Amino acid sequence: MDKRFSYCCSICLATFRQDYTGYVCEHCSGNLDIIPDLSLADPHEVRSSRDYSIWRYQAFLPVARPAGAANALHTTGWTPVYEPQQLARRIGAETLFVKDEGRNPTASFKDRASAVVVAHAQATGVKTIITASSGNAGAALAAMAAAAEVDAVILVPRRAPPAKVAQLLVFGARVILVDGTYDDAFDLTLEASRHFGWYCRNTGYNPFTLEGKKTAAYEIWEQLPVDYFSMKQTLNIFVSVGDGNIISGIHKGFRELLEIGWIDRMPRIHGVQAEGSAAVANAYYAGNEEIQGVDAQTLADSISVGLPRDGLRALRAATQTGGMYFAVSDGEILSAISDLGSVGIFAEPAGAASFAGAKKALQDGKIASNDPVFVLNTGNGLKDIKAAVQAVGEAPVITPSLDALKKFI
Repeated sequence: MDKRFSYCCSICLATFRQDYTGYVCEHCSGNLDIIPDLSLADPHEVRSSRDYSIWRYQAFLPVARPAGAANALHTTGWTPVYEPQQLARRIGAETLFVKDEGRNPTASFKDRASAVVVAHAQATGVKTIITASSGNAGAALAAMAAAAEVDAVILVPRRAPPAKVAQLLVFGARVILVDGTYDDAFDLTLEASRHFGWYCRNTGYNPFTLEGKKTAAYEIWEQLPVDYFSMKQTLNIFVSVGDGNIISGIHKGFRELLEIGWIDRMPRIHGVQAEGSAAVANAYYAGNEEIQGVDAQTLADSISVGLPRDGLRALRAATQTGGMYFAVSDGEILSAISDLGSVGIFAEPAGAASFAGAKKALQDGKIASNDPVFVLNTGNGLKDIKAAVQAVGEAPVITPSLDALKKFI
């Protein structure tokens, strides 16, 4: 299936044809937006589809659904949305939705990006893909590459949670631990991809990653009542931000829905960062678009990024939709893990950060109690058991007797 699209620089607005082979703009090094041909998009066809994955949104994507039998490449997306009313009451919200991306094949949002990138690589004959990752993007790439019989090379900061590194190894990727930060690993992958001629999947660098992530916006549009995208109400979406590619993708998805008239208004998109890794939030507070790097220090490894590679688009996702940025402490993130767990949602620290941001927005009066709140949990808590134990504590150990049990009942 031939998919028509072009590229447009997000900074200088230079355009490039479909056969352009660069990852970023050749004029200003800005991130590229892929502009798909949306002329054939049909809401009735989408809503009647029985393909409950990202591939139900074929009309919006620059790659075709991969051929072959079902595997991880085909089953990404269409994650559930919950409405935990008891948790809403606890934080003072009349309406609360939580979308659980931990239900994806490798238990994180990053599967969306990797599915599209690997599908593109498969269609263009790529044999080896490299990426930098704190764990989730790498796991997603490793699984999708294994399904497509493509080699994956993944550079991971040495301090990444062992459970995430184990996933990469189980999926058969070539995993190299880098004695440095995520940003160090990112820079090394760029050098390696040029030297070896490998295809680079890096978040906020490869434009196809954004295409996978924007599919979450289409799902939100389908999964919620139409009132939330009309003039009747404005949805407030809270997204944790590291490199910035997830919030940028969601923004792009809703922009496309607005462009073709399937929604009447944009939701307000709010970014949430850890206080120790708040480069984009700092720019928001300063009231400018200058993303200054920071020395990233947070237990939320998936958003521990010193220099966000998609920072400008991430900032604009909030400022262009009437949204805000919030910085939350590691303590607030741990509390949010426990909050979500109390209603049956197991979130890793980065995923819980978005809920911590929503709590803060309500407590500080930045949004009203009757503003509908939508929280995106980007990853499953099994990714980082150490943080989960920090959030809720250790279980007691007793002797096998009823008297001992009574002390804890």
